[in-house]
Amino acid sequence: MKKHLYIAAVLVALFAAALGSFLLFRPDSPSGAVNAAPVAEAQPVRGTSHRLTRPESSELTVVEFLDFECEACGAAYPVVEKLREEYQDRVTFVARYFPMPGHRNGELAARTAEAAAQQGKFEQMYSKLFTTQAQWGEAQESKETVFRGFAEQLGLDMAKFNAALNDPATAERVRADQRDGLGLGVQGTPTFFIDGEKVTPGSPQELTALIENRLSRP
Repeated sequence: MKKHLYIAAVLVALFAAALGSFLLFRPDSPSGAVNAAPVAEAQPVRGTSHRLTRPESSELTVVEFLDFECEACGAAYPVVEKLREEYQDRVTFVARYFPMPGHRNGELAARTAEAAAQQGKFEQMYSKLFTTQAQWGEAQESKETVFRGFAEQLGLDMAKFNAALNDPATAERVRADQRDGLGLGVQGTPTFFIDGEKVTPGSPQELTALIENRLSRP
């Protein structure tokens, strides 16, 4: 029981840190990581979006617009992982790119994840980037060498990975997610949508309650 209470307390603290670290996005910022404009008909999730769970009969879709370098997203990561484990048979969890201004390696990290996705390793790279964020986040120099090392650790074909990382189509894939986010009113990370509706939970319990309430609807 004490262990469960401790875990709950840690999750609350992490979630509070995520909300407290919310970063405001300004499309006109000179330090913007990606040059993108809102899409005319924005969608929270598309057929090409990266799904972290694929229930046989999904009852709900939870989408997170995230930045791998954002400390708030890093703090929210274990919360999302706990929810994924609990609701993996009922809820589709989706991750979408939204690199933020001021993060030297945020857009590069998104391209790294997308390059890994092209070899079927999105989820593995997604987890790798978040669990190692403290090692490379907030750096002022490029961490491309570090990210290539992650790709090697995941056993990726490095020739294909390097080509994908530098392919303009990969950068465009990241911008496509960001354009949807901007069109939906996303201004910071992490931002969550539940079945297309933007939500602002203040704790892991609130996010869980939102999911449970939606699942209980007839």
